[in-house]
Amino acid sequence: MSKTATKNRQFRFTWDIVILGFLFLVWVLASLTTSNFLTSLNISQIFSNTGEIMIMAFPVTFLIISGEIDLSIASNLALSSCMLGWSYRAGLPIPAAIVVAIAVGTLCGAVNGFLVTRVKLASLAVTIATLALYRGIANGLVGSKPISAFPDFWTSFGYDTFGNSFVPKALPLVIILGIIFALVLHRTPFGRRTLAIGQSPEAARFAGVNVTKHKMILFCLTGMASGIASVVYTFRFSLSQPDNGTGMELLVISACLLGGVSIFGGLGTMWGVVAGVLLAGSVESWLTLRNVNAQWRTIVTGILLLISVATPVLIDILKRRRATAAIKQG
Repeated sequence: MSKTATKNRQFRFTWDIVILGFLFLVWVLASLTTSNFLTSLNISQIFSNTGEIMIMAFPVTFLIISGEIDLSIASNLALSSCMLGWSYRAGLPIPAAIVVAIAVGTLCGAVNGFLVTRVKLASLAVTIATLALYRGIANGLVGSKPISAFPDFWTSFGYDTFGNSFVPKALPLVIILGIIFALVLHRTPFGRRTLAIGQSPEAARFAGVNVTKHKMILFCLTGMASGIASVVYTFRFSLSQPDNGTGMELLVISACLLGGVSIFGGLGTMWGVVAGVLLAGSVESWLTLRNVNAQWRTIVTGILLLISVATPVLIDILKRRRATAAIKQG
């Protein structure tokens, strides 16, 4: 293994520990300054509020590691949610409507992937365009009349807990998906190919990796996750409307970057992303309980995002300066 790869692994490990440390610190400070932070109700709400973000963050982690990005995930969620409601209103049973929602989400991801991998457009430009396109289609599908009145059995899945515990009914789904994506990233050739593509697409091609096919799969997985997240979101609020998930793409991407995923690609861990999502959700909950207004909460989120992007660059600059100084002294 090269010295560069060893250094990258060391940094990635250290950053994960830092994020976990910040998460622990936030929980300690919040519990000391806010009496109702560690209540079962608030913990349940933290898990519920971060559920859809976590589901979408898992495949987005792969996408960012590979050197791409998807800004249309929240609009995809809205369109999938509207398709779920529209299908149910048209007479489909809820299980069939759920399949439709996930299929639509996957199709939207495939459209993004096709434009990026086959047409060779930049993923940033493509997903900015489809961000508007998918939410526009959702608006045309449902309009100003949101669809609600879903059966109680299904809406309870979105917001209820198991018995008198603080565990939301949707949490096992999040945990199962997290374990699957973590194992794929860190224990399978598919995950290693994703990291290789992010570090050098040309080198990955020379090593026999079908980069085009691989990225296409990643975009489809991201779309599928948006469809799954749309089901949880729809039932949690018992509402299908074009505004669902507005702004959630920023939360997902910032949580990934906060969790140590390099914006330049090639680096990232799934446990770091989980810690990043929980850190952002815990800070949001803490500030809400302290009656901090939404504008200041947004400012704090932006500061966390800047820190997560700037820190790796600053550390790399410091390492290079130390290396240069050591060479000069030697």
